[in-house]
Amino acid sequence: MRSKSPDLVHQEIWAHLLVHYAINSLMCRAATGADIDPDRISFVRTVNIVRRTATGTAAIPP
Repeated sequence: MRSKSPDLVHQEIWAHLLVHYAINSLMCRAATGADIDPDRISFVRTVNIVRRTATGTAAIPP
């Protein structure tokens, strides 16, 4: 973990878990739409697609 304090490590772990859940949810929705088994979709390829299509930064002020 990059964070140094216990509170920030806790926050970073939750962030990783939420991103993992969001990617899995995206995979399931895509599989349902294409009428295929979700287990046939690669997690790594999905992460690469998300990285390519996500542009800029979030419009959330610090």
